[in-house]
Amino acid sequence: MIKREKGFSLIELLIVVAIILIIAAIAIPNLLRSRMAANEASAVGSIRTMNTAAITFSSIYGDGFPPTLATLGGAGGTCQAAGLLDTVLAVGQKSGYSFALVHGTVAVVAASVPTGCVAGYTDGYVVTATPQTVGTTGQRAFCSDASGVIRFNPTGAVAPVSPNCLTTDNPLQ
Repeated sequence: MIKREKGFSLIELLIVVAIILIIAAIAIPNLLRSRMAANEASAVGSIRTMNTAAITFSSIYGDGFPPTLATLGGAGGTCQAAGLLDTVLAVGQKSGYSFALVHGTVAVVAASVPTGCVAGYTDGYVVTATPQTVGTTGQRAFCSDASGVIRFNPTGAVAPVSPNCLTTDNPLQ
């Protein structure tokens, strides 16, 4: 009587491992592309939120457009901490992107600035979103100004000329 041992041979196990590695090699790049697309979508949504917050700030406080990104965040209810952005976005980093608000060049006349407020700007602002690592967290950089048009640069770099985005950047459609 010959006893036959049960189980897999080494060759069979190596074939299974090779098949798993091939599937992983196909799936991982798609997963990374999906994550990058999600980060870019989040950045565009955040830019829209920042545009809305800047316009709302100007309307509520009558102090022009905000001087800094932090001015739009905070606890809320004051011209120094309007509470129009969540704390994560007000710090300037979210979903693999770095955000910045560049104020305009023409400050509101000091006599018309509400008490306790920092002078805002009458000629607009620029908000930008740049990937923290181009090609990993995102591929495109985004820019928007007081016009509300969101523009992108496919290289991942953005260089606004305050108070406007570069017209060479492509409008997002």
